[in-house]
Amino acid sequence: WVEAALGTDRLEAVRLRQGERRWEIACDRLACGYGLVPNVELAQSLGCATLDGAVAVDDQQRTSQPHILAAGECTGIGGNELAQATGRIAGLVASSRLDAIASVQAEARAWRRFAAQLARTFALNPAIARLAQPDTLVCRCEDVALGALVGHADWTQAKLRSRCGMGACQGRICGQATRVLLGWTPPAPRFPLQPTRIDSLLALTEDER
Repeated sequence: WVEAALGTDRLEAVRLRQGERRWEIACDRLACGYGLVPNVELAQSLGCATLDGAVAVDDQQRTSQPHILAAGECTGIGGNELAQATGRIAGLVASSRLDAIASVQAEARAWRRFAAQLARTFALNPAIARLAQPDTLVCRCEDVALGALVGHADWTQAKLRSRCGMGACQGRICGQATRVLLGWTPPAPRFPLQPTRIDSLLALTEDER
């Protein structure tokens, strides 16, 4: 994994690590990915319960709220095939075709087993969560470093004192980062769920408002 990005005014090299071995490679571009996180904002706003960071559903894709179904990766990261299977189940349930869901449920269970095995096999090394230094940017929108967040009790306190999460992404990126780095609960979603231009709001009709 990438242990450090090196350079003065720009990226010049990266330091890689595998076990106890470390080495450096000269480069001018770096992209790191540490997996995907389910987007549960809309479901949370509707009062749906979550479990392990995903929307909680039963074997018919029903959420904790009546008449609300959820499918796809908001219910857990599992890939395209699982997302399609859960979508078909939700569609059949919504159209009251319960007699047709058994075979699709079997398909979904198979893909869930595959997804679980994949998650176990490629689980992140715990050392990755310890890489951040005091000067590592956590909130990129407002340029808030980890050192400015350490010592705060929770997300709300840090937001009030450091502007962490008050930028364009509204905590969608740094909220998950602080969950891993500091054990904080990500911020609760608030409408609008996506950044919206003032011009777009002004263009709404009275009925739409």
